Amino acid sequence: MARIAGIDLPRNKRGVVGLTYIYGIGSTTAKDILEKVGISQDVKVGEWSNDQVQNIARLIQDEYKVEGELRSEVQLSIKRLMDIACFRGIRHRKGLPVRGQRTKTNARTRKGKRKTVANKKKATK
Repeated sequence: MARIAGIDLPRNKRGVVGLTYIYGIGSTTAKDILEKVGISQDVKVGEWSNDQVQNIARLIQDEYKVEGELRSEVQLSIKRLMDIACFRGIRHRKGLPVRGQRTKTNARTRKGKRKTVANKKKATK
């Protein structure tokens, strides 16, 4: 089992796909990493030798921010926006979409489950 940056990579997937299981590595970055190390993109993770796994792990550690370090940096950036109370920070604080999406309809992922508001009852004479 290949273990890189604290993540167990799936053995039966291609190298490019397997590397994307690491937070902070997408398909383009995965292709770049394999190209730098000199491994074919079509080779499955289970077929990598120990030396190849070590080379990949060393390259990722030296050149890329991944997993815990990247997660904490993202959280600090969001916290900074909330502290300076800019528009994006206020949207984060309220739990609303940050990047200009509409909220009258949709936006359920950010807003959460619907909260039904009852109609006002009419006064009887």
